[in-house]
Amino acid sequence: QVQLVESGGGLVQPGGSLRVSCTASGFSLDRYAIGWFRQAPGKEREGVSCISSYDGATYYADSVKGRFTISRDNAKNTVYLQMNSLKPEDTAVYYCVPVVYGPDWYIPPPNVYWGQGTQVTVSS
Repeated sequence: QVQLVESGGGLVQPGGSLRVSCTASGFSLDRYAIGWFRQAPGKEREGVSCISSYDGATYYADSVKGRFTISRDNAKNTVYLQMNSLKPEDTAVYYCVPVVYGPDWYIPPPNVYWGQGTQVTVSS
């Protein structure tokens, strides 16, 4: 079965850290640029970060720049999002999907399967 599965979410206090993972099954992730998106209750889905398939180049949303780091381990078929200095406004369900790497990376791609995501809650 071809799919991306998100994991690693949880409850963390403000200022804390969390790493979420995006693991591919049924296909090789190294051919794809991967984007992380998030959706908070009552809000639209927004792009958080993406990483290219060929040179590891990255984009970040302004709201997470300097706090979040995206990386990939092709041997493990996994893309990570390391989140530091977390804020309550980072609370959301986080999703990963293949994207077209480029200046429009932050636009949620149509016609892709959005999995269940992983819930990140930042609260004291």
